[in-house]
Amino acid sequence: MARIRSIRQRAEPLLALAATLLAALVIAGCASPGDSASIARSTQRAQAQPAATTILPSWREGAAREAIIKFVDDTTREGSPSYVPPAERIAVFDNDGTLWSEQPLYFQFVFMLDEVKAAAPKHPEWRDNPAFRALAAHDQAALAGQQKELMKLLATANSGMTVDEYDSAIRTWLATAKHPKFQRPYTELVYQPQLELLAYLRANGFRTYIVSGGTIEFMRVFAERVYGIPPEQVIGSSQVVKYEMRDGKPALVREPKIDFVDDGPGKPVGIYRNIGRRPVLAFGNSDGDLQMLQYTAAQAGPHLALIVHHDDATREFAYDRQSKIGKLDKAWDEARAKGWIVVSMKDDWNVIYPPNAGQ
Repeated sequence: MARIRSIRQRAEPLLALAATLLAALVIAGCASPGDSASIARSTQRAQAQPAATTILPSWREGAAREAIIKFVDDTTREGSPSYVPPAERIAVFDNDGTLWSEQPLYFQFVFMLDEVKAAAPKHPEWRDNPAFRALAAHDQAALAGQQKELMKLLATANSGMTVDEYDSAIRTWLATAKHPKFQRPYTELVYQPQLELLAYLRANGFRTYIVSGGTIEFMRVFAERVYGIPPEQVIGSSQVVKYEMRDGKPALVREPKIDFVDDGPGKPVGIYRNIGRRPVLAFGNSDGDLQMLQYTAAQAGPHLALIVHHDDATREFAYDRQSKIGKLDKAWDEARAKGWIVVSMKDDWNVIYPPNAGQ
């Protein structure tokens, strides 16, 4: 997204990011399908490993789990025609709706709104702002018509501080905020099957990356502790940061400008810029991940593309085509058209969250 010069124009990319945050099945993409005997051999090999009983235990037996195990077996077994050298074993995952929940609002957006409320005492002029009044009154209908004004508030509340101060604010919020439905910390609402998949891939020589529409500043705070993904392997949207001296010391300061939006067509760009290799495995959950999946599935070599379908209203949430958050429409159509495997959260996962986390 182009850099913005006027105050009005600054709000527009922020609004676009908010639209991503607000507006925003396993697809086993185009890996060569094997016969049942090949899948059985892959499963037997996985079960022969020392930690056999712990391989994807939260995944139910079925096409999705078998496809994952077969893919890992085929790409890591020397002599296999689908062998992928360790340096090329790149796996990318969306975050919101793929590694943790995203309803009823993207978790980072909840944080940003809380930051606006916390900054309100320093900005008495906000009392006359229709967006702030709607926010204070929890009037979602009114907020829907005040997105530009809301973005200006967000830009003010989340800018001007150093990156260290912002990091501290995120950590404090994550330590205290709870999800409205589950009444658990947000970092507990990660998907247990995905934690197992990340660990399984890394145990087989894959490097795992987050490629998500959320900002790198927000995700880097918890990604290593929660997912085992280090900060340098987190790719996301970013805000402009400038270097300056504060109190005689160097500091990096956040400005109210969006530098890069890592969503939709931005995801392959972010992968190219930050990794320099095309992934062989990609996992998403919404239309915002479509281009990342297409980019992964377009190569001639071995690859696996996956999307999780949220269809479990009892244990989590059920939504797809009509949702304003994590909409799954075009990507679903493409999955069907190309014969990709669709993973059902309801049917393919034994559990959703880690033990004692929201279930």
